[in-house]
Amino acid sequence: MAQQGSLDEELAALEGRVAAGETDRRALGFSSFLRRVKRDPEARERLAERVGAVDRRLFEARKRVIPIPVGLTILLAQTIVLAAVVPVALALARGMDRPRPGLAGLLLVGAAVGLSVSVHGPAHWIAGRTMGMRFVGWFLGGPFRIQPGLKVDQASYLRADPTSRAAMHAAGAIASKVAPFAVFGVAYVQHARAGWELVPEWSLWAILGFGALQIVTDVVWSTRRSDWMRVRRELRIARAEQGAVLSSRGDPGSSGQPG
Repeated sequence: MAQQGSLDEELAALEGRVAAGETDRRALGFSSFLRRVKRDPEARERLAERVGAVDRRLFEARKRVIPIPVGLTILLAQTIVLAAVVPVALALARGMDRPRPGLAGLLLVGAAVGLSVSVHGPAHWIAGRTMGMRFVGWFLGGPFRIQPGLKVDQASYLRADPTSRAAMHAAGAIASKVAPFAVFGVAYVQHARAGWELVPEWSLWAILGFGALQIVTDVVWSTRRSDWMRVRRELRIARAEQGAVLSSRGDPGSSGQPG
Protein backbone atom coordinates (compact mmCIF):
# COMPACT_ATOMS: atom_id res chain seq x y z
CA MET A 1 0.00 0.00 0.00
CA ALA A 2 1.32 3.42 -0.93
CA GLN A 3 2.22 5.91 1.76
CA GLN A 4 -0.59 8.41 2.36
CA GLY A 5 1.71 11.42 2.43
CA SER A 6 3.46 10.56 -0.84
CA LEU A 7 0.19 10.23 -2.75
CA ASP A 8 -1.21 13.45 -1.33
CA GLU A 9 1.97 15.35 -2.09
CA GLU A 10 2.20 13.93 -5.60
CA LEU A 11 -1.43 14.79 -6.31
CA ALA A 12 -0.92 18.34 -5.06
CA ALA A 13 2.04 18.67 -7.43
CA LEU A 14 -0.02 17.30 -10.31
CA GLU A 15 -2.85 19.71 -9.57
CA GLY A 16 -0.40 22.60 -9.63
CA ARG A 17 1.12 21.56 -12.94
CA VAL A 18 -2.28 21.07 -14.55
CA ALA A 19 -3.47 24.44 -13.24
CA ALA A 20 -0.37 25.94 -14.86
CA GLY A 21 -1.47 24.56 -18.24
CA GLU A 22 0.25 21.18 -18.58
CA THR A 23 -2.03 18.63 -20.24
CA ASP A 24 0.26 15.82 -21.43
CA ARG A 25 -0.71 12.78 -19.34
CA ARG A 26 2.49 10.94 -20.13
CA ALA A 27 4.75 13.87 -19.27
CA LEU A 28 2.81 14.41 -16.06
CA GLY A 29 3.08 10.73 -15.13
CA PHE A 30 -0.65 10.78 -14.38
CA SER A 31 -1.38 7.23 -15.55
CA SER A 32 1.32 5.81 -13.28
CA PHE A 33 -0.01 7.85 -10.36
CA LEU A 34 -3.55 6.66 -11.09
CA ARG A 35 -2.45 3.02 -11.05
CA ARG A 36 -0.99 3.47 -7.58
CA VAL A 37 -4.14 5.15 -6.29
CA LYS A 38 -6.25 2.28 -7.63
CA ARG A 39 -4.24 -0.23 -5.63
CA ASP A 40 -4.87 1.62 -2.36
CA PRO A 41 -8.53 1.28 -1.25
CA GLU A 42 -8.22 4.04 1.35
CA ALA A 43 -6.59 6.45 -1.12
CA ARG A 44 -9.22 5.67 -3.76
CA GLU A 45 -11.95 6.95 -1.47
CA ARG A 46 -10.01 9.83 0.02
CA LEU A 47 -8.60 11.24 -3.21
CA ALA A 48 -11.37 10.27 -5.63
CA GLU A 49 -12.85 13.73 -6.22
CA ARG A 50 -9.49 15.45 -6.64
CA VAL A 51 -8.14 12.76 -8.96
CA GLY A 52 -11.39 12.86 -10.93
CA ALA A 53 -11.10 16.63 -11.38
CA VAL A 54 -7.54 16.35 -12.71
CA ASP A 55 -8.48 13.44 -14.99
CA ARG A 56 -11.43 15.33 -16.43
CA ARG A 57 -9.39 18.45 -17.08
CA LEU A 58 -6.72 16.44 -18.90
CA PHE A 59 -9.35 14.60 -20.93
CA GLU A 60 -11.24 17.73 -21.98
CA ALA A 61 -7.97 19.36 -23.04
CA ARG A 62 -7.43 16.56 -25.60
CA LYS A 63 -10.90 15.55 -26.74
CA ARG A 64 -14.03 17.22 -27.98
CA VAL A 65 -16.74 15.98 -25.63
CA ILE A 66 -20.25 15.08 -26.79
CA PRO A 67 -22.82 15.28 -23.95
CA ILE A 68 -24.03 11.95 -22.62
CA PRO A 69 -27.74 12.46 -23.54
CA VAL A 70 -26.88 13.46 -27.12
CA GLY A 71 -24.56 10.54 -27.78
CA LEU A 72 -26.81 8.05 -26.03
CA THR A 73 -29.85 9.18 -28.01
CA ILE A 74 -27.99 8.84 -31.31
CA LEU A 75 -26.64 5.38 -30.50
CA LEU A 76 -29.95 4.05 -29.19
CA ALA A 77 -31.74 5.41 -32.27
CA GLN A 78 -29.17 3.69 -34.47
CA THR A 79 -29.68 0.45 -32.56
CA ILE A 80 -33.46 0.59 -33.00
CA VAL A 81 -33.19 1.36 -36.72
CA LEU A 82 -30.62 -1.37 -37.34
CA ALA A 83 -32.65 -3.92 -35.38
CA ALA A 84 -35.67 -3.00 -37.54
CA VAL A 85 -33.59 -3.62 -40.67
CA VAL A 86 -33.49 -7.35 -39.88
CA PRO A 87 -37.25 -8.07 -40.31
CA VAL A 88 -37.33 -5.68 -43.28
CA ALA A 89 -34.51 -7.65 -44.93
CA LEU A 90 -36.30 -10.94 -44.31
CA ALA A 91 -39.50 -9.49 -45.77
CA LEU A 92 -37.58 -8.41 -48.87
CA ALA A 93 -36.15 -11.91 -49.18
CA ARG A 94 -39.65 -13.39 -49.18
CA GLY A 95 -41.09 -10.73 -51.47
CA MET A 96 -44.77 -10.51 -52.28
CA ASP A 97 -44.20 -9.95 -56.01
CA ARG A 98 -40.45 -10.16 -56.52
CA PRO A 99 -38.14 -11.65 -53.87
CA ARG A 100 -34.88 -9.75 -53.46
CA PRO A 101 -32.56 -12.13 -51.60
CA GLY A 102 -29.37 -10.35 -52.65
CA LEU A 103 -30.45 -7.03 -51.19
CA ALA A 104 -31.76 -8.84 -48.12
CA GLY A 105 -28.37 -10.47 -47.59
CA LEU A 106 -26.57 -7.13 -47.82
CA LEU A 107 -28.98 -5.57 -45.34
CA LEU A 108 -28.51 -8.42 -42.88
CA VAL A 109 -24.73 -8.12 -43.02
CA GLY A 110 -24.97 -4.34 -42.63
CA ALA A 111 -27.29 -4.71 -39.63
CA ALA A 112 -24.93 -7.18 -37.95
CA VAL A 113 -21.92 -4.89 -38.38
CA GLY A 114 -23.83 -1.74 -37.44
CA LEU A 115 -25.37 -3.23 -34.31
CA SER A 116 -21.97 -4.39 -33.14
CA VAL A 117 -20.90 -0.74 -33.16
CA SER A 118 -24.06 0.90 -31.86
CA VAL A 119 -24.63 -1.34 -28.80
CA HIS A 120 -21.07 -1.10 -27.50
CA GLY A 121 -21.14 2.27 -25.76
CA PRO A 122 -24.69 2.04 -24.37
CA ALA A 123 -23.82 -1.34 -22.82
CA HIS A 124 -20.88 0.28 -21.00
CA TRP A 125 -23.13 3.13 -19.89
CA ILE A 126 -25.95 0.90 -18.63
CA ALA A 127 -23.57 -1.37 -16.72
CA GLY A 128 -21.65 1.55 -15.26
CA ARG A 129 -24.73 3.47 -14.16
CA THR A 130 -26.16 0.29 -12.60
CA MET A 131 -23.01 0.06 -10.51
CA GLY A 132 -22.98 3.70 -9.46
CA MET A 133 -20.52 5.12 -11.98
CA ARG A 134 -20.97 8.42 -13.78
CA PHE A 135 -19.69 9.43 -17.20
CA VAL A 136 -18.16 12.62 -18.58
CA GLY A 137 -19.25 12.28 -22.20
CA TRP A 138 -18.73 10.62 -25.56
CA PHE A 139 -15.78 11.27 -27.83
CA LEU A 140 -14.51 10.23 -31.23
CA GLY A 141 -11.33 8.17 -31.35
CA GLY A 142 -8.62 7.91 -33.98
CA PRO A 143 -9.10 7.30 -37.72
CA PHE A 144 -9.24 3.50 -37.27
CA ARG A 145 -11.78 3.55 -34.44
CA ILE A 146 -15.39 3.31 -35.59
CA GLN A 147 -16.95 3.03 -32.14
CA PRO A 148 -17.44 6.28 -30.22
CA GLY A 149 -15.60 6.27 -26.91
CA LEU A 150 -17.27 6.77 -23.55
CA LYS A 151 -15.29 8.59 -20.86
CA VAL A 152 -15.97 7.49 -17.31
CA ASP A 153 -15.95 9.95 -14.44
CA GLN A 154 -12.79 8.95 -12.61
CA ALA A 155 -14.09 9.88 -9.15
CA SER A 156 -17.08 7.54 -9.36
CA TYR A 157 -14.92 4.92 -11.08
CA LEU A 158 -12.42 4.91 -8.23
CA ARG A 159 -15.19 4.59 -5.66
CA ALA A 160 -16.62 1.51 -7.40
CA ASP A 161 -15.13 -1.81 -6.38
CA PRO A 162 -12.69 -3.39 -8.87
CA THR A 163 -15.08 -6.21 -9.79
CA SER A 164 -17.76 -3.68 -10.75
CA ARG A 165 -15.24 -1.75 -12.81
CA ALA A 166 -14.28 -4.96 -14.61
CA ALA A 167 -17.95 -5.73 -15.30
CA MET A 168 -18.48 -2.27 -16.78
CA HIS A 169 -15.57 -2.74 -19.18
CA ALA A 170 -16.73 -6.24 -20.12
CA ALA A 171 -20.32 -5.16 -20.84
CA GLY A 172 -19.53 -3.25 -24.03
CA ALA A 173 -17.18 -5.92 -25.34
CA ILE A 174 -19.74 -8.67 -24.76
CA ALA A 175 -22.60 -6.68 -26.32
CA SER A 176 -20.55 -6.07 -29.47
CA LYS A 177 -19.82 -9.78 -29.82
CA VAL A 178 -23.39 -10.90 -29.17
CA ALA A 179 -24.96 -8.52 -31.72
CA PRO A 180 -23.88 -10.22 -34.99
CA PHE A 181 -24.69 -13.68 -33.65
CA ALA A 182 -28.16 -12.45 -32.65
CA VAL A 183 -28.74 -11.25 -36.23
CA PHE A 184 -27.41 -14.57 -37.53
CA GLY A 185 -29.72 -16.51 -35.22
CA VAL A 186 -32.86 -14.68 -36.37
CA ALA A 187 -31.91 -14.98 -40.04
CA TYR A 188 -30.87 -18.62 -39.74
CA VAL A 189 -34.15 -19.68 -38.11
CA GLN A 190 -36.21 -17.99 -40.83
CA HIS A 191 -33.91 -19.37 -43.53
CA ALA A 192 -34.37 -22.90 -42.15
CA ARG A 193 -38.16 -22.52 -41.98
CA ALA A 194 -38.17 -21.46 -45.63
CA GLY A 195 -36.43 -24.65 -46.70
CA TRP A 196 -32.96 -23.09 -46.77
CA GLU A 197 -33.94 -20.88 -49.70
CA LEU A 198 -34.71 -17.54 -48.07
CA VAL A 199 -31.42 -15.63 -47.96
CA PRO A 200 -28.09 -16.16 -49.74
CA GLU A 201 -25.74 -18.53 -47.95
CA TRP A 202 -22.89 -16.03 -48.36
CA SER A 203 -24.71 -13.51 -46.18
CA LEU A 204 -25.00 -15.96 -43.29
CA TRP A 205 -21.36 -16.94 -43.65
CA ALA A 206 -20.36 -13.27 -43.80
CA ILE A 207 -22.17 -12.56 -40.52
CA LEU A 208 -20.58 -15.58 -38.86
CA GLY A 209 -17.19 -14.56 -40.22
CA PHE A 210 -17.57 -11.04 -38.84
CA GLY A 211 -18.54 -12.40 -35.43
CA ALA A 212 -15.58 -14.77 -35.42
CA LEU A 213 -13.25 -11.97 -36.54
CA GLN A 214 -14.34 -9.86 -33.59
CA ILE A 215 -13.57 -12.68 -31.19
CA VAL A 216 -10.11 -13.17 -32.71
CA THR A 217 -9.50 -9.41 -32.53
CA ASP A 218 -10.46 -9.44 -28.85
CA VAL A 219 -8.05 -12.28 -28.10
CA VAL A 220 -5.17 -10.77 -30.07
CA TRP A 221 -5.67 -7.04 -29.46
CA SER A 222 -8.30 -6.18 -26.86
CA THR A 223 -6.63 -8.25 -24.14
CA ARG A 224 -3.57 -6.00 -24.56
CA ARG A 225 -4.91 -2.58 -25.50
CA SER A 226 -8.67 -2.23 -24.96
CA ASP A 227 -11.67 -3.47 -22.95
CA TRP A 228 -10.43 -6.93 -22.02
CA MET A 229 -7.08 -5.49 -20.94
CA ARG A 230 -8.99 -3.25 -18.54
CA VAL A 231 -11.10 -6.18 -17.34
CA ARG A 232 -7.97 -8.18 -16.55
CA ARG A 233 -6.37 -5.17 -14.84
CA GLU A 234 -9.32 -4.61 -12.53
CA LEU A 235 -9.69 -8.31 -11.72
CA ARG A 236 -6.02 -8.41 -10.73
CA ILE A 237 -6.67 -5.53 -8.35
CA ALA A 238 -9.73 -7.34 -6.97
CA ARG A 239 -7.73 -10.53 -6.38
CA ALA A 240 -4.93 -8.59 -4.69
CA GLU A 241 -7.40 -6.87 -2.36
CA GLN A 242 -9.14 -10.15 -1.56
CA GLY A 243 -5.79 -11.73 -0.79
CA ALA A 244 -4.87 -8.85 1.50
CA VAL A 245 -8.17 -9.18 3.38
CA LEU A 246 -7.72 -12.95 3.79
CA SER A 247 -4.15 -12.44 5.01
CA SER A 248 -5.22 -9.86 7.56
CA ARG A 249 -7.88 -12.22 8.90
CA GLY A 250 -5.51 -15.16 9.02
CA ASP A 251 -7.96 -17.28 7.06
CA PRO A 252 -6.87 -20.84 6.16
CA GLY A 253 -4.60 -20.85 3.16
CA SER A 254 -4.24 -17.08 3.07
CA SER A 255 -0.57 -17.07 4.10
CA GLY A 256 0.47 -20.69 3.96
CA GLN A 257 -0.65 -21.34 7.55
CA PRO A 258 -2.77 -24.37 8.45
CA GLY A 259 -6.42 -23.80 9.27
